[in-house]
Amino acid sequence: MTPPTVLVADDDRSIRTVLTQALGRSGYQVRSTSNAATLWRWVEEGEGDLVITDVVMPDENGLDLIPRIRRVRPDLRVVVMSAQSTLLTAVKAAQRGAFEYLPKPFDLQELLAVVGRALAAPLAEALAVPPPAPRDAEEKLPLIGRSAAMQEIYRTIARLTTADLTVMINGESGTGKELVARALHDYGRRRGGPFVPINMAAIPRELIESELFGHERGAFTGATNRNVGRFEQATGGTLFLDEIGDMPPEAQTRLLRVLQEGEFTSVGGRQPIRANVRIVAATHRDLRQAIRQGAFREDLFYRLNVVPIRLPPLRERSEDIADLARHFLERARAEGLPAKTLDGAAVEALRLYRWPGNVRELENVMRRLAALCPDEVIGGAAVRAELTDSDPAPGAAPAPAPPEGAATNEPLGRAVERHIRQFLAAYRDGVAPADMYDRVLAEVERPLIQMTLAATRGNQIKAAAMLGLNRNTLRKKIRDLEIPVVRGIA
Repeated sequence: MTPPTVLVADDDRSIRTVLTQALGRSGYQVRSTSNAATLWRWVEEGEGDLVITDVVMPDENGLDLIPRIRRVRPDLRVVVMSAQSTLLTAVKAAQRGAFEYLPKPFDLQELLAVVGRALAAPLAEALAVPPPAPRDAEEKLPLIGRSAAMQEIYRTIARLTTADLTVMINGESGTGKELVARALHDYGRRRGGPFVPINMAAIPRELIESELFGHERGAFTGATNRNVGRFEQATGGTLFLDEIGDMPPEAQTRLLRVLQEGEFTSVGGRQPIRANVRIVAATHRDLRQAIRQGAFREDLFYRLNVVPIRLPPLRERSEDIADLARHFLERARAEGLPAKTLDGAAVEALRLYRWPGNVRELENVMRRLAALCPDEVIGGAAVRAELTDSDPAPGAAPAPAPPEGAATNEPLGRAVERHIRQFLAAYRDGVAPADMYDRVLAEVERPLIQMTLAATRGNQIKAAAMLGLNRNTLRKKIRDLEIPVVRGIA
């Protein structure tokens, strides 16, 4: 039996070499090219069982090629890879019919797994095409960040553009849960309908049912008119239930009944009303713990937690801080505040801070700096002075210590200080470990190599030179530390 043929298009020779070797070792035939024109000729001639294409190529955008491929070869799966790692890239890849989107630098084993799934996918899945993107999609960038955690969120949002599945977003206060909910709405099938948010923590317990389901005139004291609830207001669109963990038990019971039966009655009403909404819920609480404590219904949790999305705190994606800070300065300028930029010391000071108030705190700090800093270029001293006086956002969770032995993005000095404090505390208790040097080295070495490889786009020769290591030594460390990289790029 003839093995499947994979067509690879990327203008980076090293990427083509690595993919050709890896796919060949996995038993596939491979044809590679540096341009879209050759790829298109192969597709028209009926060659290939799968396409792997970059987005930016010298003669054509790979995303623009996908609809043409689907018209002439609707059964030919397309996998897109791109260094333009934004939400819009992931969404556009899905909306134009890509089977999967992978941001660069990618994990080679993940790509091989995607190839296997794509070749084995039923034809109906390969032919499923999401609705076209909204016309103003190019102007919107609702979520900022190129970190691995954000890439996974982008891919999840992109996969949900064709479905009305219920989503549960979990994350600390200030991480941007409503932004994710809005993105799910704006790029989903119901974007033509309303997006209706309601914060459970901001409404008195006795009024939550009326707010959600509405009430009839005379339903209770003070109900002088009929009130349309949020479920009715969101008809045809998305209802965002923020801080769902603060919903009182009686309202939980009614919400569960709506999710089960697809209809509800207003407070004081008798006529059932059809619930034509998509539910997106969010919380900063641990709902599984709330279930164990009897504060949240387990059956409601499983109804809401169909697709879970975890939003990482800002301290877990410090590589996104510079982009976020510049974005907030630009937004402040557009609102009439003075135009400001950040120098390298300012960016480093922002990265060193722990951000207990997360992205919301960062936005507030940048807005204050734009308004109050007298210099056009904001320096490190100005940032450090602002952060010294900065208060965490209300309700922000304290930054927990990283798990023992885990890789961390915190600065080296803080990592060492943390281990010394732990050692001294253990020493006083008579159980001090004797391997602090090895612990600190293990914690710092892995993220150092990961970040260097990311900066060189997986080029191990450049990474070894930057680190001052022999290339074979670097390869051994990559293997021993189990660091996922695109192997073989020279």
